[in-house]
Amino acid sequence: MFDLFSVIIHKGGCYGGHYHVFIKDVDELGNWQLQEDGNKLTKDKLVKDNESGKENENPLTDLKEILSQEESKQIPVDQLGQKFLEKKGISWNKKYRKPFGPLRKYLQSHSQVFLFSPDGNKISLKENYHKLQFGSDSQGQDLQSPSQNNNVQWTSEKLSTRLKDDASGSHWFDLNDSKVQPIKEKDIEKQFQGKESAYMLFYRKSRLKRPSEAHANPRYGIPEHLLNEMNAANAELRKRRAECDSADNNIDLHLHLASRYKFYNGALHPSLSRKESVLDLTIDKRKTLGDLRQSVFQLLEFWEGDLILSTAKSLPAGLHLYQTLNGDELTLDGIGLADGADIFVWNGKEVGGIDVLTGLDHEPVLLNVLRLAGYNKGGKGQHFTESQHIFPCSVELSTLCKALTSSRGIILMNSSGSDNEAKNWKVIPEENMKKTVKTTGLTDGSSILVLDSHDQSLVNVVDGNLTAFTHDISWLQVKNFCRLEAEERLVKITATIETVMSDIKITAIRELQLEEQLVNDMCLKPINRNGKLLSPVPEDYTVKEAELKMGSLLGLCHGKAPTSTQLFLYFVIGNDLQAVPEMEIVVEETATVKECLNLMLEKSGLPGDSWHLRRIDWCYEAGEALSEENATLKELNVCNGDTLVITEGKLPPKGFLKVPIWWYEPLIYYGHQEPIQNQVNGVTCKIGALEVSSAGTSPTYIQTDMRLCYMGDIEISGEASLADLKIQAMTLPSFQEFSVPSPEFLRAWTVESKRPGKLLRNNQQQLNEYKLGGKAEICIEPLQKEESLSPNDLLLRVQMGIPGERDYYCSADLLWDISKECTALALRQQLAAHYSLPVDKIEIAKHFPEKFEWMPISSWTQQISKRKRKKKQESLQSAPYHLKDGDIIGVKNLLLDDSKDFSTMRDDIGKEKLRLLAVEKKKSRQAEHLQNDVFSEGKVAPKHRKPEVALSINVGVFR
Repeated sequence: MFDLFSVIIHKGGCYGGHYHVFIKDVDELGNWQLQEDGNKLTKDKLVKDNESGKENENPLTDLKEILSQEESKQIPVDQLGQKFLEKKGISWNKKYRKPFGPLRKYLQSHSQVFLFSPDGNKISLKENYHKLQFGSDSQGQDLQSPSQNNNVQWTSEKLSTRLKDDASGSHWFDLNDSKVQPIKEKDIEKQFQGKESAYMLFYRKSRLKRPSEAHANPRYGIPEHLLNEMNAANAELRKRRAECDSADNNIDLHLHLASRYKFYNGALHPSLSRKESVLDLTIDKRKTLGDLRQSVFQLLEFWEGDLILSTAKSLPAGLHLYQTLNGDELTLDGIGLADGADIFVWNGKEVGGIDVLTGLDHEPVLLNVLRLAGYNKGGKGQHFTESQHIFPCSVELSTLCKALTSSRGIILMNSSGSDNEAKNWKVIPEENMKKTVKTTGLTDGSSILVLDSHDQSLVNVVDGNLTAFTHDISWLQVKNFCRLEAEERLVKITATIETVMSDIKITAIRELQLEEQLVNDMCLKPINRNGKLLSPVPEDYTVKEAELKMGSLLGLCHGKAPTSTQLFLYFVIGNDLQAVPEMEIVVEETATVKECLNLMLEKSGLPGDSWHLRRIDWCYEAGEALSEENATLKELNVCNGDTLVITEGKLPPKGFLKVPIWWYEPLIYYGHQEPIQNQVNGVTCKIGALEVSSAGTSPTYIQTDMRLCYMGDIEISGEASLADLKIQAMTLPSFQEFSVPSPEFLRAWTVESKRPGKLLRNNQQQLNEYKLGGKAEICIEPLQKEESLSPNDLLLRVQMGIPGERDYYCSADLLWDISKECTALALRQQLAAHYSLPVDKIEIAKHFPEKFEWMPISSWTQQISKRKRKKKQESLQSAPYHLKDGDIIGVKNLLLDDSKDFSTMRDDIGKEKLRLLAVEKKKSRQAEHLQNDVFSEGKVAPKHRKPEVALSINVGVFR
């Protein structure tokens, strides 16, 4: 006969699945309780507890009751948590983890009640441990000693009859990967059908008996070297568990020694450095307070007398003591000591001969005490001086008031917001003087305002609220600029934000000891941080209306100050604003542009009436014209301190444009000679050379450039077309020297920074639609044939590099249709077709003439997946190329020249000139700063003022 002792189970199909095995415990090594058997006892107990309605909030009693009901008197820790859930109906983590911590740590902290097994996996009551180790079963056989089962994770007691499935006492176990659990024989019979079926069966002879020494001995038959490895591994595991347990339970305490502290200002302060005043102690929080006290005694061998330990806390005022620690039998965790806690070691009465009060009622509070400042050295208009005071939180407000104020002083609390705003302050009423600092709501950092009797005249108190500060007390500085031959003096004038500027001027004249009859011929001008005099301040303005900061510097100068209805303006004559000095004038803001111009012409002595006014733009050049002569300065938003430019010439009628016309023609370098020059209308102009040499041989052009020649001005209506402008330009006297058949042989550009800017395409489009503006200038370029540009045509100047030289042949115009795409690949294809070269045998780059630099246009093409093919490629009209009409494109023929350097000798010369110009500008700025520093110490160097101006940005229609 054979007995079944193992079954391999397969779960899944013929193409895959999972295996696990059932094994019979032949040697009766296991003693695992089945789940359903364990539930019967606990459910009955839970029903009894629910019926009685008794709820015990002490988990210690429940845990002891669970362990006492176990027959073996010990249980695995994880099963103890499960039994606790079945008993209480709620898990340990939900009910007791927050106040007591994890279950294992709770059991460890009560080592006087509970006892862990040597491997730390099982728990029992300490009173039953002796019986468990040395007791005997009903057969009189001794239980196996702990040394014999140290290497297994379960005990090998005699199996209880209620857990046995048969007379032999052997159990079946299910081994499924890392999970092992018991199973009944009747459940194994179900594995011979369905999806999870038996795959292989193992039998052994029924007559085959195991040796008696193998019974309940898990070490039987195991080689000695494997047992040694198991013992070493278990020892290492116990060591690591002990280290982890120590790390989880160790806390760091900071011991503050009373002999190294002093008590003053209501709190304790270290007399030495923190490192010398504080000792750090690491201790297990499961130890008792007595153990802590003993450890402190060992650290402080010099200590004499009583040793009292009190909890402490660092506050803004200093160190404060709270609770005295009592009960040496209590654990440190039980009395609430956490990691990083501060402990003060003292005699419990005094520190340095001064009695120290402890507890929350005597906690010190640090208050900011503010007082009104009558004079502020900083000159920033502050209202208060600030000092810090410390008071116990139990002190009454009446005591606090006596310590800070005189007999008739008052105290105000800051409810919220800024200390400088009067609405945030409230007077503490008399009936609240019996309240303490704590009950009033004052905490660390709170502000209180103290007003003595002489300060109360500076505030307005209504119904206990501070409504306003009647004086914003500070001062202004006034410097004398009237006596330039004498030493300039500086005086300080006390003022408030409501002081009128005329009073400040009179006070300054008196302090500077000037003649008072000169009051009407003087004015006050603010001085900025660079030492420049700004426009004078109206005398009927207050300091607040003049937008002056307290402590500002003013200059007392000759001249009348404007009133609030007048404007102080600067004006210059001509276009060279840097070379001519500025003049000053005061006009009414209701004056018209024509009246203002006449006053300026009269003051400057200019004859005639062929003049007009312009604003100054952001780069300090003549800008927009004031074309409406009958409009007032106020209507045109002319402000105080603005600068106007008197420009020669009358403005064109309304709706007409006065447009300067320039002749735009390429400059062609012939060999290495200088370019040929010509005279057009008295203005030197560089024009192109002949296309062939004098000998009639092949062309020897080296470089083509562009120059502008002034032809004259035309007046034309804004409703006229571009073709009308070209026709009218052809009527200029200087134009008669050139033979132009029709306007279609001319190309028009705007002039921007002395260079051709925007290309004007449509001859039939009105000039107003181009949004040229009042300062527009047009340059005309002659063509060899008629031209009609569409909106999608991009005009480029392309030039081929000379092989072996850093130069180019003359440029040619290339019209490129960008209606489909404007990418690098499309441009390369267009240029390759233009020069009849393969696409992969050319390199191209864009020239930036203002920087004398070339930027290569990359020939690299990114591989685009099918999913992203619809994504638009980057256009050359965007960054970094910003390709536009008139740009120069350099081309390299790689079949003849493999150099990828696009720069020329002229680029090197231009870069060097830019570098020298930058160096000169830097030197001039440094000299200007040095001159300003000299001004701040001595007299003002006469320098023309460059005021800030408003910047207007008009966004036009982009192609």
